Amino acid sequence: MRNITIKLALLLVCFASNAQKDFQGMAVYESKTSTSDFKKRFEGNKEITPEMQKMIEERMKKMFEKTFILNFDMQASIYKEEEKLDAPGQGQGGFRMMSSMMGGGGTFYKNVKEKAYTVDKEFMGKEFLVKDTLTNYKWKMDTESRQIGGYTCYKATTVIPASKTDFRNFRPKRPEENKDDAKKQDAKTETTTETKTDGATTEKKTNFMSEIDLPKEITITAWYTPEIPINQGPEGYWGLPGLILEVNDGRTTILCSKVVLNAKDKVEIKAPTNGKSVSQKEYDETVIKKMEEFREMNQGPGGGEGRFHMRMGN
Repeated sequence: MRNITIKLALLLVCFASNAQKDFQGMAVYESKTSTSDFKKRFEGNKEITPEMQKMIEERMKKMFEKTFILNFDMQASIYKEEEKLDAPGQGQGGFRMMSSMMGGGGTFYKNVKEKAYTVDKEFMGKEFLVKDTLTNYKWKMDTESRQIGGYTCYKATTVIPASKTDFRNFRPKRPEENKDDAKKQDAKTETTTETKTDGATTEKKTNFMSEIDLPKEITITAWYTPEIPINQGPEGYWGLPGLILEVNDGRTTILCSKVVLNAKDKVEIKAPTNGKSVSQKEYDETVIKKMEEFREMNQGPGGGEGRFHMRMGN
């Protein structure tokens, strides 16, 4: 009898191990970033016509509202933006640069067992393969619960430094902040006046990059469900005892709209391989450098190809 019990226990262990090995799921996430702060800057600006404002809002919606697919198993996942065809003329100039900083456009692979991630990114026409260690989120667990898509979810929060290369963290400066910057930078600021040879003055245009600010840190609120006991979530989020179905950082909400477990058709979950291999720090330094070059290009008179002046009203 004892031998039979041991054999049954071994069979159950093998069965559970194989079930975990074959387990796979898919979750659809809708990402939406608030643009209310930026829209307020358009109000009362006579330089922006209704047609221009409509065009700007349509492009901002394209950048700030995206759909992603997360395919996962017990130890790894791939997170990728749902493919859509671009309309003619979309994704050019400054908008294209900012769109590439909106968390999409590549495959985000993370392996929670190895605590590592790999993501392929395209920036300014170059391909990068960012490889690094997963962020060690210090989650604060909460007993508060709510229902998301029929699953019981629990709340968890953490505070992290704001990424300098994620445009979703940016916010427009308040008018008084722009005035303070102008005083500090004096003649170097983009909001001062330029004197012509005949003594007349013309106001320099303020480019978009000079009117945005970045907080030092952000609070992340996540909702996870123990009913799907995997250590996964959208983007780089992980580290909770259940699949994360919603994440909010104060401006961006990523909400799961659909979950499919153990579908008949399996998806190959593997890390991307294309692009120049760099660390996250190296990639961030490259992006920040290009952003500074972009801002300097927009400061001078004349403009030239690639200028992206968007004068915000105070």
